[in-house]
Amino acid sequence: MRQLQLIGDRKLELVEVPDPAAPAEGEVQVRIKAVALNHLDVWGYRGMAFAKRKLPLVVGAEASAEIAAVGAGVKNFKTGDKVVMYGAMTCGQCTACKEGRDNLCEDVAGIMGFHLDGFARDLINLPARLCVAVPDSVSLRDAACAPIAFGTTEHMLFDNAKLKPGETILVHAAGSGIGSVAIKMAKALGCTVITTVGDDAKAEKAKALGADHIINYKTVRFEGVVRKITKKKGVDVVFEHVGGEGFNASLFCLKRGGRLVTCGSTAGPTVTINLMQLFQQQYKILASFGCNMRNIRDCLAKMEGGISPIIDSEFALTDFERGLDRLEGRQVFGKVIVNF
Repeated sequence: MRQLQLIGDRKLELVEVPDPAAPAEGEVQVRIKAVALNHLDVWGYRGMAFAKRKLPLVVGAEASAEIAAVGAGVKNFKTGDKVVMYGAMTCGQCTACKEGRDNLCEDVAGIMGFHLDGFARDLINLPARLCVAVPDSVSLRDAACAPIAFGTTEHMLFDNAKLKPGETILVHAAGSGIGSVAIKMAKALGCTVITTVGDDAKAEKAKALGADHIINYKTVRFEGVVRKITKKKGVDVVFEHVGGEGFNASLFCLKRGGRLVTCGSTAGPTVTINLMQLFQQQYKILASFGCNMRNIRDCLAKMEGGISPIIDSEFALTDFERGLDRLEGRQVFGKVIVNF
C-alpha cells in the first residue's frame, strides 16, 4: 500500500509498504478515500511540532474512509460502511473519555498526522470506537471535513460560545475551512453574521454564503466597522482563530458580557490583554480545541440536512504538497481535499 511520509521539514515522500495485518479484537481496518487539509498539516510540514515526534511520519489529520475489514467483537460496523475517524488517539478509559469529553483525554497518545502516523495512506487499523458512521446521502469527500473543520466549529459555537438564535456574531477569516463553516452554521440558526476577508474576491464568496456584512480587514480597521454596524453595541460572539494583533481588536468588537471563542493563532500565538477592559466589560474568553465524538456525529447530521462544506480545490495524493502550498498561501476559500 501507499503512504505519504514527512521525512524532514517541507520534505514529503510517497512510499510503498506492506499492507497492515488483519485488525485485532475491537479494531477495524479502513481504506482511506479522502484527506482534508488543515493548518495543522501546514504546521507539521513546516516542522512546528509542539511535542517530540519521530520521522518519518505519515501525514494527514482529517479523513474519510470505507471499512475494509472488522476485527473480533466489532458489532456496529461491517465491510463497506462509510466512516470518518477521530483525529487523536485517545485512551477511551479516563474520566474525560468516559464522559464524552474526548478532546480532554487525560492520556491521549497524540494527534494523527502530527504526533502519530496519520491518514495519508491506503489502509490503517484503529479502534472501532474512534470511527463514526457517515450517512448514505453524505459523500466521502464532504465527510472528510467532519472531524476537524466541522467538528471544531460545532464545538466552538455551541458547546463553548453557546450561540443562540438571533444573536450577532463576528466570524473571522470567511475563506478558511472553519470560517466558512461557521458562517453557514450561524446563518442556519438565524444569526446576523459579520465576517472578515482579506480581499474583495473572497468578499463576494462570503456574501454568497449568506454573510450579512463583509469587512476587508486589509483596507479598514474591522473593529471600527463592527462598532458602526452594531450602533456601538457590539456583537454577542466573536469566532476567533487568528490571534496576533487582531485579538484585542476582536475583544473591542464585543458587547458587554459578550463571548469570544478561540481555537487558533495563525497570525501569532502571543497577545497582551488589558485586564481592566476585560473585567469591566465582563467579557468571556473561551478556549476551544478540537471536538468530541458527539460533535462529529452532529456535524454529519447537519451535512445530511444540507449544510455542506465549501470545497476550494481537490488534489491527488501525489500532489499533496501542492495542496499544502495552496493552503499556506492563504488564497483558499473553503477546504482543500486530497483524493485517493
